[in-house]
Amino acid sequence: MEEVELISGVYVSRETFERLEAFRDLVLKWTARINLVSTKSAATLWDRHILDSAQLIQHAPDSFNRWVDLGSGGGFPGIVVATLNLDLAPDAEMILVESDQRKATFLRAAIRELGLNAQVQASRAETLAPMQADVLTARALASLSELLPLASRHLKPDGIAIFPKGRSALDEIRDAQQGWTFQLEQSPSKTDAEAAILKLERIERV
Repeated sequence: MEEVELISGVYVSRETFERLEAFRDLVLKWTARINLVSTKSAATLWDRHILDSAQLIQHAPDSFNRWVDLGSGGGFPGIVVATLNLDLAPDAEMILVESDQRKATFLRAAIRELGLNAQVQASRAETLAPMQADVLTARALASLSELLPLASRHLKPDGIAIFPKGRSALDEIRDAQQGWTFQLEQSPSKTDAEAAILKLERIERV
């Protein structure tokens, strides 16, 4: 099977790479109607959104059964991860949580057209029953202090949360530590010199 290096250290099949290209085209097509990404970032969609999302797979455990993505919006990182999972974790379940009904409709269309093992919950994360996720992600959704209650609610006891954060990462960590304890691993982003990937485990209220 021919493999393509999508981003440093992440290899996918040619078929999966082509699915990601098809997803990029879908986002651009739908953005004209429902503003999935800004006009400015549409020009750099591949690097700014797709590769930025793809790098999160490197922070996941070697095996997982359920990955939950909160505030999936235009499918970042949820649809990207679900596409990578076709190669890397074909039996894993992907749940995309998106309360905006128009964006949820887009996500369902993308799942159908790309043939992904994923489902959409068109609700707010705080109203859903605990989802027992092995991995939970959220990209550009809320501050770390706001994300931790959701992570605590929806993760399995041994689950991990993966949150990409920008230049405010250190401030958000300090704020979150006022009300929470957690094991933290911080890694530099491969797509943004000012960003970081936060991997959290054992999340508990103080």
